[in-house]
Amino acid sequence: MLAKLIVQAASEGSELITLRAIVEEASELGAERVLVRLNLGDERAQNDIDELRELLAAWRSAKSSAWKAVVEWVVRGAMALLLVGIAVRLGVAEMFR
Repeated sequence: MLAKLIVQAASEGSELITLRAIVEEASELGAERVLVRLNLGDERAQNDIDELRELLAAWRSAKSSAWKAVVEWVVRGAMALLLVGIAVRLGVAEMFR
């Protein structure tokens, strides 16, 4: 829509540089409004964003570690079952009687 308006204004005699300046100003004002609505429009906003990124990184790390632990336990359980099966097959229980 914006591109069409720029083409229309250019064909009707408006200067392209003026239109670009209007678009840039409107974009900056819109971005500032969004930041204020999200409570990120003050000087503490960068610290808040940094803390959120650290929290997200910690969450991802914890999630990865949890999956690795689950996989390790599943593999250990499978190996234990395999060893018990081999022991039963070889009759190790009868050797101790």
